[in-house]
Order: sequence, then C-alpha cells, then structure tokens
Amino acid sequence: VLLVEDDPALALGLCDSLEFEGFAVRHAKRGSEAVSMAKAERPDCILLDVMLPDMNGYQVCEAVRAWDANVPILMLTARSQEADKIRGLDAGADDYVTKPFSVSELMARVRALLRRAKRTTLAPLEEFAVGECTVDPATQELRMPGGEVEQLSFFEVQLLAMLHAHGGQPVSRDDILEKVWGSTGNTRTVDNF
Repeated sequence: VLLVEDDPALALGLCDSLEFEGFAVRHAKRGSEAVSMAKAERPDCILLDVMLPDMNGYQVCEAVRAWDANVPILMLTARSQEADKIRGLDAGADDYVTKPFSVSELMARVRALLRRAKRTTLAPLEEFAVGECTVDPATQELRMPGGEVEQLSFFEVQLLAMLHAHGGQPVSRDDILEKVWGSTGNTRTVDNF
C-alpha cells in the first residue's frame, strides 16, 4: 500500500494500522514523490490525501491513471464537500473517505478495494510483435527495427495487446473501454489513442 499523506502524525498512525493489518506500507509526503513511487513500485493500493505540498491529490490521481487504470485509489481527505468528492471520483479515485474517519472502516474499505482489484487485474503480458516492432509490456516500451525505443503509456500497451490478441479482427469500442480502461464511459475516449 502506498500512503500519500503530508501530516506526520496521521501518516504514522495509518502506517501502523496498515502494518498491523498485514500490509506492507510505503509512505510519500509529496505528490511528485507519490507519482514517482507509484510508477516505480506499482503498489497494490494507494491511499491519497488531497491537500499536499506540491501537487494536489487530484493531480496525483490523474497522473497515476495515465499509465495504470487498475490500481485501487482511495482519496483520504478533510475536503468533505460534494463537489470535492465528485472531483476525486472523476479524477479516477475508486473511493473517497473524509476525515475524521474510523480506522476500522478505512481498513475494511482497503480490503474491499483489494478484493475487487484481484478479480479485475489483467494477466501479465508477454512481449509481442506489432508489424516489425516489438512491444514489451513489462517496461512499456515499443522497440523498433533500427533499435529506437519509444516509451508507451499503460493504456497504449493494453490497447495494442488487445488488438494484437484479436489478430486483425475488429474490436468494438465498448469492449476496448471495458477491458482496457475498466469502464463503460464515453466511447470517444478511444479516439485519443
């Protein structure tokens, strides 16, 4: 679990509670640090404060969602207005808990998010060819015949893998949205890729 919280006392208490529940915990105090850690370490779940020193939690959530649609993200914040909750969920959070909160309820929510994530996680992909290029899902790289390497986003890799798996057959926008983005939202999202 990656805990992103700038309040040292709250962070210490949450780290202790999560570790007591059996979770391995990493802690980030700043949004930029959280984005780097999330990308490098691929946590199973992210608990994310909204009010952070350098970038806010909404920005962190959007940055993580740019390459990882599946990691559960729970916003944990004092911002309790309906508009704040909607903004967090629209940014890509899976759940939103306002302070003060019950630690027992928070732990139950984390367990529920992790259970749901286990059911929807895509199987690890092997390297595959796209024309004369090779895609490596583990590193999110597209290797070209001349040795050039292009860094891909999480969604680009998943989309290429899905299209590759269908062997040139058409795939509906709804199927792409559901299997790649994990939602049935706006089908025009696919046009951006």
